[in-house]
Amino acid sequence: MTHNSQNWPHSTETLKMTTPLISALAIEKSYSKGQHKIPVLRGAGLTAQRGEFISVIGQSGSGKSTLLHVMGLLDSPDNGEVLLEGKRIDNLNQAARDQLRNHVFGFIFQFYHLLPELTLLENVMTPLMIRHSLFSYWAKRKEIRHEAMEILQQVGLGHRIKHRPSELSGGEMQRGAIARALIAKPEILLADEPTGNLDSSTGREIMETLKKLNEETQLTIVMVTHDEAIAQQAHRIVRLAEGQIATIGREEAA
Repeated sequence: MTHNSQNWPHSTETLKMTTPLISALAIEKSYSKGQHKIPVLRGAGLTAQRGEFISVIGQSGSGKSTLLHVMGLLDSPDNGEVLLEGKRIDNLNQAARDQLRNHVFGFIFQFYHLLPELTLLENVMTPLMIRHSLFSYWAKRKEIRHEAMEILQQVGLGHRIKHRPSELSGGEMQRGAIARALIAKPEILLADEPTGNLDSSTGREIMETLKKLNEETQLTIVMVTHDEAIAQQAHRIVRLAEGQIATIGREEAA
């Protein structure tokens, strides 16, 4: 996969082999609560090579989701840097950050965030609707619709395209959220507790979907979880405690 921004300089092949795809370096982040600053990240760092599947595990409040949001440009660090193929991106202007979020990053959240008034098919189409101007979208609408239907078939939801989120099970909504993330052809998939709102059987199905994506397309995945069994299925485990990296393990997925 390659990102589509014409303003983004492509690295040489040699650089791509040695430079991590995404790096979060010495990230510090605090939030204000009244008069007080609450530190969440205290110098945490994480790098991912192209095609890696990484689990970030830690207790509630350890800073897992905050680190993921900073990496995906959903939030800005107080200190530290986020690099994409060696180039800093967290300090870009809003338009450039928006473009990277739409072209490079795909997001999956615990609570799906599907728009309730849209059908599943329409939800999956939204990233490309946002990417194109009204005229461009209208010209490409049949192509976009066909692409969305194909992706929904791939995740086993071809029979649910006309249903709204309220008519879907939790597992179906999460697979729909995965399809929505994939239609933009991201280079990096950031998954925040993707099985956290599901029963164990459905959670296993979602993990099988993510592992298959990683194996078949070399999609880089960084997944936050508090579930040890889920974390063990990634290539590598990064443990976060009190806003800092505690340990880094290298265990092959089961």
